[in-house]
Formats: sequence, C-alpha cells, structure tokens
Amino acid sequence: MIVVGYILYQNTSEPVAYKPNIYLYPQESIELEVKIDFPKGGKVIASIPDYRSGWKVKVNKAGKINSIYDYLFYESEQPDNWQHETGWEIEKDKLKNFFDHNMKEYGFNKNEIEDFTEYWIPRLIGHKVYQIYPQEEKVINELISLDLSVEPDNVLRLFYLIKGIDQKENIKKHEMPEKLNREGFVMTEWGGLR
Repeated sequence: MIVVGYILYQNTSEPVAYKPNIYLYPQESIELEVKIDFPKGGKVIASIPDYRSGWKVKVNKAGKINSIYDYLFYESEQPDNWQHETGWEIEKDKLKNFFDHNMKEYGFNKNEIEDFTEYWIPRLIGHKVYQIYPQEEKVINELISLDLSVEPDNVLRLFYLIKGIDQKENIKKHEMPEKLNREGFVMTEWGGLR
C-alpha cells in the first residue's frame, strides 16, 4: 500500500487531509471492505464513493473500483501530530520535477504520480520555496489507520506536509526508506493536509 498525501494548513481547529486517494491492486477481482479509523480523534468529512461507516467495493485486477473509480477518495480532520523535523526545501518552479522523482523513489507508478501532480502543482502558488515534510506509514497510522478485509501484501503510506516560505531555511534533510515492493496485492494512497 502506498499512501501519499499533502499536508497544508488553513485557519481551522484541526488540520484537514485533502484529497487522499487510495489505489487498490489485487491479484484477482475481489470484494473488499475498507474502513478508516482515527486513533487520536478525527472524522471523514468528504468521500467518493460515499464512505458512511466504510466502503464495500468490488475491485478488479487492474485496480478499477466498482467498474467506475480508479481510487477511493476521502478528506478528513484529525489532530496535528505530524512530523516537522526532516524534509526538503524546493523552489516553486522545481516542484513538479521533485514530486515526479521523489514519488517514483518511494514506489509510486506513473498514473499515481500524474494524478498527484495534476491535482496539487496548480494549487501550490504564492510562495517562492516550499518546505516538504514527508509523513510515512508509522506517523500516518497513528492518526489515520486503514483496515481492509483482505490484507495487502505490500504497504507504504506517505503524506507530504507542505509549507510555503519566501526563502530557504535549511531544514534537516529526510532520509529515504526502501522503495515499495509492488508484488502481490498492493495498496497505494496519496493525499494532503491543510
């Protein structure tokens, strides 16, 4: 499973995770239940298809969900316990190249990366430099956990916490983990907080 998200901030009491997309790639067509939990508090505030108390879906080998969707989409509110210690500082005009390369290094495929950059790059405006703090599986699971009725063979969860600034501040560089093994039943997800 890969989870990539975006973390941005607005003037709310809790950060909002915008546009997390969950991609599912079973080895054969399956019926699947997917539930989201918030161990430290939170809630789903938007979803496609409608989340209610969980998703019950049919997923084919190509990853098509209910013969309609390429991914499960949700947005959520949860406490701000994200890591702000390590990351990267990227100039605005280099963001697309950064995400193309960085997401590939994590193990995302071409379609997932294109979905991410097509949605988020146009929304990153107003600053010369962006601080990008990756939130990997251990951190995300503490705030937003996923329960699947069929356990994926390979999982990597990743959100990006992004902060716009006017000049570089030289944050501590993040060390990349091993690349996702995309064998067996794989789940990937990207999204963002704001």
